[in-house]
Amino acid sequence: MNRIALAVRMARRELRGGLTGFRIFFACLVLGVAAIAGVGSVAQAMLTGLSDQGRVLLGGDVSVHLVHREATPEEHAFLAARGRISEAISMRAMAYALKGGAEADRQLIELKAVDGAYPLYGSVTLAPQIPRSDAFACTPIGGKTICGAVVEQTLLDRLHLTRGGLMRIGSQDFRITAMLANEPDRISGGFTLGPHVLMSDAGLAHTGLVTLGSLIEYGYRVAMPPNASIADFKDQAQKAFPDSGWEIHDRGDAAPGIKKFVEQVTMFLTLVGLTALAVGGVGAGQAVGAFLDRKRAEIATLKSLGAEGGLIFLVYFFQVMAIAVVAVIVGLICGAALPFGVEAAFGNDLPIKAAFAIYAGPLVLGGIFGLFSAAAFAIPPLARAREIAPASLFRDIVAPVNARGRLPYLLASASAAGIVVALALVLAPSLSFAAYFLAGVAGALIVLRVAAGILRRVLMALPRPKQPNLRLALANLTRPGASTSSVVVALGLGLTLLATVTLLDRTISAQVKDSLPGTAPTFFFIDIQPDEIDSFNRDIARFPTVSGYKASPMIRGRITALNGIATKDAKVASSARWALNGDRGITYASVAPKGADITDGKWWAPDYTGPTLISFDAELAQGMGLKLGDTITLNVLGREITGRIANLRDVNFSNGRQNFILILSPGIIDKAPHSFLASVRVEPRDEEPLYRAITDKYPNVSTVRVKDAIAQVNGLLQELSDGVRAASLITILAGLFVLAGAIAAGQRARLYDSTVLKVLGATRAQIAAVYAIEYGVIGLLTGLLALGAGTLAAWLVTQQIFEVPLEFDTGAVLLIVVGGGAATLTFGLIAAWAALAAKPAGLLRSP
Repeated sequence: MNRIALAVRMARRELRGGLTGFRIFFACLVLGVAAIAGVGSVAQAMLTGLSDQGRVLLGGDVSVHLVHREATPEEHAFLAARGRISEAISMRAMAYALKGGAEADRQLIELKAVDGAYPLYGSVTLAPQIPRSDAFACTPIGGKTICGAVVEQTLLDRLHLTRGGLMRIGSQDFRITAMLANEPDRISGGFTLGPHVLMSDAGLAHTGLVTLGSLIEYGYRVAMPPNASIADFKDQAQKAFPDSGWEIHDRGDAAPGIKKFVEQVTMFLTLVGLTALAVGGVGAGQAVGAFLDRKRAEIATLKSLGAEGGLIFLVYFFQVMAIAVVAVIVGLICGAALPFGVEAAFGNDLPIKAAFAIYAGPLVLGGIFGLFSAAAFAIPPLARAREIAPASLFRDIVAPVNARGRLPYLLASASAAGIVVALALVLAPSLSFAAYFLAGVAGALIVLRVAAGILRRVLMALPRPKQPNLRLALANLTRPGASTSSVVVALGLGLTLLATVTLLDRTISAQVKDSLPGTAPTFFFIDIQPDEIDSFNRDIARFPTVSGYKASPMIRGRITALNGIATKDAKVASSARWALNGDRGITYASVAPKGADITDGKWWAPDYTGPTLISFDAELAQGMGLKLGDTITLNVLGREITGRIANLRDVNFSNGRQNFILILSPGIIDKAPHSFLASVRVEPRDEEPLYRAITDKYPNVSTVRVKDAIAQVNGLLQELSDGVRAASLITILAGLFVLAGAIAAGQRARLYDSTVLKVLGATRAQIAAVYAIEYGVIGLLTGLLALGAGTLAAWLVTQQIFEVPLEFDTGAVLLIVVGGGAATLTFGLIAAWAALAAKPAGLLRSP
């Protein structure tokens, strides 16, 4: 019989004894695998749902978006020749409730005007479900025309209206004919600042809001023939209208924001699952070590009888991996079931209809991660046992032998870990984030391991206290075989992640809720027309508490080339790519804006009239490989404008003020049709009067309350941080499993200690006090170490990524420290109960 067959046979016989000693190892693997497979399955269901409903969510097979201008007759003919076409016009506007013929409450809205062909796919659901022609009809009443519109319930609540009520948008009155219960392509529109209002294109024409230069988006959806090629459509569009400024999406990318969000959340939760596996790996090594400790006599006997070290390694490696396989299978079953649980619990709350099913990809990935993680952590203690001489095995618990596994075994362990890391990096949508996360976890593990060693040495060096209970507790923390290091590393990693998330959440919330409102304007005003700007400036100046007022010309444009190279072909860092995706706000100025932080170059002369010069964001310039004198080509209203970079500025987007990455010199850009963007800050007593004065006089101007936008953003951030915090609990749960395993591993030693102490006259209360001190100290110290590591990690993120000061949340972090101590104390006392309850006589008589 060859060695492998013999090892399998012996391992099979050993396994008849069950999972004794491997329950924690089993539970940690199940938890990590279930998290990875379940999260991946839910994400796959979401992404499959996005793909299956691409036409409905997009509103067509392809969509073309233009800002400021509608398609020319030639462009329209091009689109119409390739399928059925539907047109929609989207913009922000103000809606005013009409009560007694007078304007009352008012609210910023997201307005969309559609034609008779809308929607090409899916259906609009109204309550009550009346014909669209009736819902949008314009009817002469009392010498004026009143058109119909459908709105979301939120708008009725804010305007204090009911169905059938009247509201004014621009210069046109609308009757609310129905509630908008479902807008099939809404999800493709992205972030919104107000309730949605749907009307006909004829109704919009009556409002007077459509003027040249207004911030309006024209969307054209095309339903193509079954066999038509989307790639051919894009190629033909590029050749026919290379300078059109079209932003084209297709049904495969109907909701890029949602898709990116799902991918990023999946990546994060998968990494959290890997962290749980890493924590479980500590438990795996601990479980294998405890298992080998119990098998010490068998291993020594086998070696004395001539068994080779390789055979012994294989026997116990096959046992460990057999248990790992069973754990992975259970974890995969749980992961496969998770999507159906999500569907039952949250199906109606999801933004899209997910295609819940069993997906092989996430399950295979979870299985690979689980098995290779188990191997990576199990091999080192097995390899160590292989090298210990038979006589040393009996003394190893009190006089550990400094034996290490042979290089091939260590390389095998490192290779298994490397495969896990490589897969995580390759499959992650953001390589840099995944790399930083995994490096942070590895760094935390190393720091905690080193800190645990230092802590143990410090405790050993301390003078022994005279108080017996305290002296015994400290001795238990430093004696051979103590679980101090395992507890610090396993539980500490979970608490470190929680501390990091908590401090980052506090910092971001402080920026959004505290710092931003203190520096941001009170209002933003959008779409001020050129013939209104002088009057608008005078009206703002009437309010005594006005400060920081700024009105800037604004037009939308798209960066199409860098130094003559098309943006799609240019080498641009991923951190700067966002500025090339879609239209950006552009302004012009003769003199540098107040507070402009010019880092390189200088501003052009106030009377400059030469070729276009550009002031550009310094950080974006670095990401795009641009420097002074380089050129940027912009597409503005279908016309190409090329300018040379004259200076670079440090643009601070965190202050909530007007921030343009592109400021051009006058001469060409100022001749293009444009509107003005204004911002102002006022004291609370002038906030409502100014709001009413501006919205009463300028119905075409969209007025954005910054505090409302901040509240909406803060709500989204709060939901996200709650989800991240909940995800970190997976790691903490794995840490608690390992904690329980570490305590259980020392159970035999506890029984022996308890018996001896009882024989010497100690009471149960005194022994319990020893254990309470021991576990309380290690838990408290673990919490403090986790707090330090989490604070360091959060500080690095806030300084290097967010570039804001770290906000320390004393209450939350103290809860983490206390929680770590309480968890350790609770688990320790529960595990010690058997030792406390055991009768000395029975144990003394046992062999």
